[in-house]
Amino acid sequence: MTKNDDIIRMCGLCESLFARGYAVGGAGNVSIKTESGGFVVTPTGSCLGRLDPEKLAEFDKNGTLISDIRPSKEFAFHRVLYDVRPEIGAVVHLHSTYLTALSCLENLDRENALRAFTPYYVMRVGHLPVVPYYRPGAPEIARDLEIMARNHAVNAFLLASHGVVVLGKTIEEAVGNAEELEETAKLFFLLNEKPVHYLSEAEIAELVK
Repeated sequence: MTKNDDIIRMCGLCESLFARGYAVGGAGNVSIKTESGGFVVTPTGSCLGRLDPEKLAEFDKNGTLISDIRPSKEFAFHRVLYDVRPEIGAVVHLHSTYLTALSCLENLDRENALRAFTPYYVMRVGHLPVVPYYRPGAPEIARDLEIMARNHAVNAFLLASHGVVVLGKTIEEAVGNAEELEETAKLFFLLNEKPVHYLSEAEIAELVK
């Protein structure tokens, strides 16, 4: 698999996310790690549904920009996550409807915004820590994500009043994790205070094991 193949797959998956309403307008950003250890990143202000594989931002393994394309200003927190979690190969940041709605709720459990009620959520994501609200692009987002990523072996983080950040070993896995997480948030709102069977600690431990 060449770098160009990886980029084409990334653009195709971003277009799919946009087509299905997981991203709108110029919201959201995505990055992948290349085989050389560098990074390819969606450009600043770009629409995930209209990416040009020839016009993406690129960094070398030292974090030096080696393209003429400006990256999303939020790549700073992508880079921190790659440093803390070297096993990951892709980061997906979305303002998807149900997860963004969840991020806007008062009194969320900052350790875990979504209690587990399906096994797929546990297997794909684990649990969902919450980063406090900061303006988009603020350095505090990267700072807090670095701390949380060191303390929580999970594949997603909710940004308060903002959206979600999802990780994966590949771009396919990161997108799959984002899809499962958005569906879980949708189910959360559909249940709307109805009695819910939350998974027990023993049931969660069995899935994790």
